[in-house]
Amino acid sequence: MARDYYGILGVSRDASDQDLKRAYRRLARELHPDVNPDEEERFKEVTTAYEVLSDPQKRSIVDAGGDPLSSGMGGFGGGGGGDFGGLGDIFNTFFGGGGGGFGGSRGPRGRVRPGEPALVGLTLDLDEIAAGADREITVDTAVLCELCEGAGTRDNSRPVTCGTCRGQGEIQSVQRSFLGQVMSVRECPECHGAGEVIPDPCTKCGGDGRVRARRTLTVKIPAGVEQGMRVRLAGQGEVGPGGGPAGDLYVEISEKPNDVFIRDKDDLHCTLRVPMVDAALGSEIEVDTVLGSTAKITIEPGTQPGTVVTVKSRGLPHLNTGLRGHLHAHLEVVVPSKVDSTQADLLRSLRDSTDDSVELVTAGSKGAGKDGLFSRLRNAFAGR
Repeated sequence: MARDYYGILGVSRDASDQDLKRAYRRLARELHPDVNPDEEERFKEVTTAYEVLSDPQKRSIVDAGGDPLSSGMGGFGGGGGGDFGGLGDIFNTFFGGGGGGFGGSRGPRGRVRPGEPALVGLTLDLDEIAAGADREITVDTAVLCELCEGAGTRDNSRPVTCGTCRGQGEIQSVQRSFLGQVMSVRECPECHGAGEVIPDPCTKCGGDGRVRARRTLTVKIPAGVEQGMRVRLAGQGEVGPGGGPAGDLYVEISEKPNDVFIRDKDDLHCTLRVPMVDAALGSEIEVDTVLGSTAKITIEPGTQPGTVVTVKSRGLPHLNTGLRGHLHAHLEVVVPSKVDSTQADLLRSLRDSTDDSVELVTAGSKGAGKDGLFSRLRNAFAGR
């Protein structure tokens, strides 16, 4: 039984090309897999119906009560659909999918085709990454021609069958070789494979159904994105030839270096310069972090150089979870390079009041434990 292509598109049998295009565009936007993944099969069915009815020859078969894609209508398996378990693709490769009874020609590809995706870059600072942001971006893509609404024709004119390929979208030629006669198929240079031409094209788009335009969009960036991630805006890419459905727009994220923090996934690292006296006696400092909060860094008495103080849940939010990473403060103990006489006297008094002195570190020395400098140096030279 022949399929009701008009019913699939929801149009009457006397629908014009413009009516078909409007119906297809409306359904394609509604059923596109990126918008409605559960309707992928119906989207394919609608696309097939439009391709059939927008082709004059195939539409005439439908109007006569037939189905141009059913079996027995133009080759084994219908419409060139049979492939002999994969042999059809081989013959298509070597002989252009043409004659010889091996599946028939490929036929016109149609003027209306889906658009390509588009890619733009966006640089964010650490505060925007931490909180998320709504950013305006400027994109330069192909958009639907407003004058002809994607039809590519001027006023009420219509496309006509290409006279060069007679609507097939391809040109066949036969050449002699040592194998005998070999048929090759190439795209029609007149209609570029569409099978039809526009004798009276739209004055704005020149028959393409689309024009290039610069427009401004707002993209919502979720908190916690990372360098190289892409945010997808469905249907905001390039409009396809003939006014076909637009592809997707991808916004690729770049991170602007921060003057204070270094990012490691959801964790943040910073460096604190701690005077020698504060390291010995202990201290506290408030550090401004992301999301407008502060973190209290506690420097314990006797803090050694290289100590790392971790403050939990003061890092960046994890994407889509709400959890936050940690803040790691790396302490750099600073020894004064110059001291005045008063400071020198105080330091001498401190030295005289302690038992510590300069000594050569050995395996049994106080600083030779597994975490001591001696142990670290020995392991480094030993390759451990």
